[in-house]
Amino acid sequence: MRAAFSLLALVIVAAIVLSLAKKQATALKPPPPGAPAASGASAALPVPEAVGRQVQGSIDEAARRAAEAASAATE
Repeated sequence: MRAAFSLLALVIVAAIVLSLAKKQATALKPPPPGAPAASGASAALPVPEAVGRQVQGSIDEAARRAAEAASAATE
């Protein structure tokens, strides 16, 4: 009897795992060529050049503040 329940539990767990794997596989499948673009994360990705400009601006601002702090500390 215990072996039957163990086997039943194993079958249920296998069905759950296969169901989750199927959901993930369908989520990874690319959309058909005629489908409209997804409005998810891929549509919200920034342009690499804009990110580079923002990072460079932040670095320049930090360098300016560090120079101001250093000059204020020496006065």
